[in-house]
Amino acid sequence: MSTLIENFPHDGIVTVNRVILKSGYSVDDLQERVAYLCENVKTYHSDTGFIGGFVALNSGNISNEGSTIGQAVESPLKEREALIVTFWDSFENHEQSHRSETFQPLFKKVLELCENGNEEIAYDMLWSGKAYSREEAEKARQAKARHLEEVA
Repeated sequence: MSTLIENFPHDGIVTVNRVILKSGYSVDDLQERVAYLCENVKTYHSDTGFIGGFVALNSGNISNEGSTIGQAVESPLKEREALIVTFWDSFENHEQSHRSETFQPLFKKVLELCENGNEEIAYDMLWSGKAYSREEAEKARQAKARHLEEVA
């Protein structure tokens, strides 16, 4: 396991919430409510299993190089869809955090703006990594070239 997510255990859990904003709510509404929720998790669960997380907003861009579903120009969910991704030491600790009296009222405020309700899926981490430094990338390319020469 790399240090992409510092202190993330090899058997850690990644949870993903997909939020689609209801009509009448803005990205600012989402940011405010999610900020309160995330601050709560950091404050009350950093010592009971929470490792870290991030929130990402759909930018509207669709990679035509990485997609196989056609040549779309822009996602119809631009600035309406967000992912809330969290990292935990165990699924049990994640679930316990959600039963917290301080968490539930803030969670309900986020759900009020969700068109799609909420389904939070937990994943087992299989791989994570961060980019090489410039020097590491050059050494990796040289090693690959040497290997290809050896097997040729």
